Amino acid sequence: QVQLVESGGGLVQPGGSLRLSCAASGRFFRLYAMGWYRQAPGKQRELVAQITAAGGNTNYIDSVKGRFIISRDNAKNTVYLQMNSLQPEDTGVYYCNIVGRNVEWGQGTQVTVSS
Repeated sequence: QVQLVESGGGLVQPGGSLRLSCAASGRFFRLYAMGWYRQAPGKQRELVAQITAAGGNTNYIDSVKGRFIISRDNAKNTVYLQMNSLQPEDTGVYYCNIVGRNVEWGQGTQVTVSS
């Protein structure tokens, strides 16, 4: 019954930064590990970053490690993705969801990296 709303995407030049936000409804948000997923043009949706329920541990795919930072504020029912040193291959629609047991997907937020 968790509902998800992503925001913060936009058009940036290579090397730029964006911060995405995911607002989640639901009383038990704090109990779930959360992740950010990306769907690039012509590709399947993939998990790029995840964070444990209390925020103590994070994990990233190799292509974004060192550039992206996932965080959460359980008091605000919100997950964030700070994206730095953006590259054209980071382009896609970004979604958040519960890791391991996805609920209904939100609208996603478009990130376009282009000069």
